[in-house]
Amino acid sequence: MPAPILPLIEAAALWPARGALIGLDLGTKTIGVAVSDPDRKLATGIETIQRKAFTADAARLLALAGERQVVGFILGLPINMDASEGPRAQSTRAFARNFARLTELAIGLWDERLSTVAVERELIGMDMSRAKRAKVIDEHAAIFILQGALDRLATLRKATGED
Repeated sequence: MPAPILPLIEAAALWPARGALIGLDLGTKTIGVAVSDPDRKLATGIETIQRKAFTADAARLLALAGERQVVGFILGLPINMDASEGPRAQSTRAFARNFARLTELAIGLWDERLSTVAVERELIGMDMSRAKRAKVIDEHAAIFILQGALDRLATLRKATGED
């Protein structure tokens, strides 16, 4: 049975209380990958996958998930500023549908508006060269996406008294 693909909050209800999550920033040429600690407090970048074919990309993501014993995935959903979904969001949803056939772990979608812009500004602020930024931007965007989702989940846990 394919994994459920849901908005973050609904997906979180299907994940166990503890366990690492993988965050993904899907680009056309690369996939930035970040992972959380089991308590879901901190996102850390682990790699940037150079996209080849879906099967190879998915196999690498599943291998990383197995190595790190993750309990779910968070995909950055690139929603337009007017809250509409363009071609990139549709591509992300298509990736999620195909990926869901290969795992039982729930996939949460998280609004990633401006994540790459925010990361680019941060790296420029660190005086990083354009060439170096190009190598790390997707991984850093995955960290930004995952950390944003972790922070949102933590806020919800506090609001419901679970933390």
